[in-house]
Amino acid sequence: MDSQQRRRRRRLAALISSLVAEILSLLLLLFPPSSNPLSITDCIANGGVPVSDQHDVVLPLLLHFLSTSEIASTLSLHSLSKKRKRARLSEPDPESTLCQLVRVESVKRRNPDSFKHFFNMNSSTFEWLCGLLEPLLECRDPVDSPLNLDAETRLGIGLFRLASGADFREISNQFRVSVSASKFCVKQLCRVLCTNFRFWVGFPSPNELQSVSTQFETLTGMPNCCGVIQCARFKIRRNNEEDTIAAQIVVDSSSRILSIIAGFRGQKGDSQILKSSTLYKDIENGGLLNSQPMYINGVAVPQYFAGEGSYPLLPWLMLPFPCSVPGSNEGNFNNAHRITLLSAIKAIASLRNWGVLNSSIEAEDKIAVAYIGACSILHNMLLMREDFSAFIDEHSLQYCQTSQFPEESSPQNMALASAIRAALATKLSRGRNEME
Repeated sequence: MDSQQRRRRRRLAALISSLVAEILSLLLLLFPPSSNPLSITDCIANGGVPVSDQHDVVLPLLLHFLSTSEIASTLSLHSLSKKRKRARLSEPDPESTLCQLVRVESVKRRNPDSFKHFFNMNSSTFEWLCGLLEPLLECRDPVDSPLNLDAETRLGIGLFRLASGADFREISNQFRVSVSASKFCVKQLCRVLCTNFRFWVGFPSPNELQSVSTQFETLTGMPNCCGVIQCARFKIRRNNEEDTIAAQIVVDSSSRILSIIAGFRGQKGDSQILKSSTLYKDIENGGLLNSQPMYINGVAVPQYFAGEGSYPLLPWLMLPFPCSVPGSNEGNFNNAHRITLLSAIKAIASLRNWGVLNSSIEAEDKIAVAYIGACSILHNMLLMREDFSAFIDEHSLQYCQTSQFPEESSPQNMALASAIRAALATKLSRGRNEME
């Protein structure tokens, strides 16, 4: 088969993929599921990212085909137009240090320490991520002024902004591109990550949750724990005034982010944020944490999260005992609970290690939420690749008991939750005694 025939077949495959994507999109519009997962940038208007019900298996399949169809179409249909654009435009200044660092022809000269410093990842992860995102980063350029930038440079610009928090003028100087081009590349990277790869922070299926709870039990002895929930607040500057924006995060024992809902006003308390999120509504309505409970001393212990602060004590949200004596059932529970919370503390500290989230975000709320979402997705990607360039050392973490008083729930919920916590405390102490 000659090259011309192969090109024709690739174009035909791309057209078919594009048509499939359009048909699937139309099906989603005509027959919407009960709760569609939204991108992180939608959470401002909706107060959170809803999670699909466990029996709704059609939506994930549609989303998978849409994503793969878009990538296939991009690979084939944009390659020729991209080449034409580059033929008309001049190359970026090759003297730029960061441009040289990320270009393909300089792979052998890449310095791992430089990549960690500038991009919060090692060079092999950068190359892997570039290959993953290339077809999406190089499409949808501005109509009137297409960019003459390869995928490596585009990715480098976006990651440099997220990793260092540098302003766009500094990015422009480092990469020898215009300020508008640097803004476009950063926005494009966040959009691609939060739209096409949001499944990296999707809530686990029931089978995956079983694995999550097993890992927590191995670590602390606490059975049926399916995550740690905490709120993180990030600084934001609007009209030269400082403010904060909050994100509710659920993580597993390895600090992998299982759920993140961002866009809340930072002045809201943890409990207010929880109750206004779709995560709370899904759990209360039985859509999540709904597997069969385990029984301890005759008490039904459902799947639950560990939390603290001003969260209410609920049957599915365990808080530490307010007062405990070392060596008692309550003390043993609090010690295990403290170890559990460290995974969330580590995740939030590592998110703050992305420079754009460590200083005041000078952007509107929607852009700030996109930064939080993009950094969360990159956090999970790095964790999957065992690349800990952006992670905080565990030995530098410190657990601080909050001084906030838990919000009281209904008497019925409080009584049930207290019985569940007491049963867990008894089991932990029994397990400790058996080990001794």
